Amino acid sequence: MKLYPVVMAGGSGTRFWPLSRARRPKQFLPLASGKPLLVETLARLKGLATLGQTYVVCGPTHAALVRRMVRGLPPKNILVEPVARNTAPAIALATWVIGAADPDGVLAILPSDHHVANPAGFRSVLLRAAKLARSGDLVTVGIHPTRPETGYGYIRLGVPLGPNAYRVQAFVEKPDPLTASEYVSSKEYLWNGGIFVFTARAMKEAFARHLPEVAEAMERLAPRIGKRSFEGALKRAFPRLPSVSLDYGVMEKARNIAVVPGDFGWSDVGSFAAISELRPTDESGNVAVGEATVVLDSTGCVVLGSGRTLVVLGMRDTVVVDAGDAILVLPRERSQDVRQVVEVLRHKRLTRAL
Repeated sequence: MKLYPVVMAGGSGTRFWPLSRARRPKQFLPLASGKPLLVETLARLKGLATLGQTYVVCGPTHAALVRRMVRGLPPKNILVEPVARNTAPAIALATWVIGAADPDGVLAILPSDHHVANPAGFRSVLLRAAKLARSGDLVTVGIHPTRPETGYGYIRLGVPLGPNAYRVQAFVEKPDPLTASEYVSSKEYLWNGGIFVFTARAMKEAFARHLPEVAEAMERLAPRIGKRSFEGALKRAFPRLPSVSLDYGVMEKARNIAVVPGDFGWSDVGSFAAISELRPTDESGNVAVGEATVVLDSTGCVVLGSGRTLVVLGMRDTVVVDAGDAILVLPRERSQDVRQVVEVLRHKRLTRAL
């Protein structure tokens, strides 16, 4: 069985401003460790697939950055989506490109901006999902919930398909707090981590059935794959595709969906507040990053320095980020509101900071 990891690096997230910028979004930042999240993602694939079997999907702004960060990745394995069209068209692009060379190859779609504390456990789950996908099922990896999280979608388990595998009964949108608690207590739900595994053949059939306009566009492009004319044809065709997620466009409609549960220390690194779960903390629960970063008489703070001296004194549950040319200070509980900051800066035309 040949596995083709496809790492989705096309996002331009705004939850980590001022560290993340339009030209260097979250997946290119060293948030969980000293290495960028994209580099971490590719490192944990060692032993599952070679770089020659690995693909990265990104936008034109970030293609050069991917090339610099991922040494040894063949240039043809960087799939550049001309414009952002959400995950379904991007995954279709990878499916048709890989399927042209190996119609029965197994693709593993992986976010580039997540953290995994147990890479060996992750690899084990991914292999189990890949074996199940060979049967023709579209497989997703569900994460065992550790709390009643309201920021994630959930997967409801259906009938068992064997050891540690189930038919998916339903994909469920982000719940309110009470519903999330009920989900976790029932043991019938998993978090939707955005990891999908399938054969190129099975996903092509799913696109043809559920997103025929995407499948038809890709079929028209197929004869050009591997030729010089492919890039130009893709630039003309891609902007006309619908902007739709794979979850909504395919996975929620298909019937041959299976889920493999996983428990490998997963985090979507969703905000600055999450960094305290991923990086070492002092005895007062503070995270201090940077040789010249000092935190005194404070508790529960996340303090990220840029190299210059940064001192935080007498604070509680506060996020302080110094990006060198911009500073952010906010309560930890409002970490999800950083997006509002970006919108205000854009409205005020302070685009230098974006």
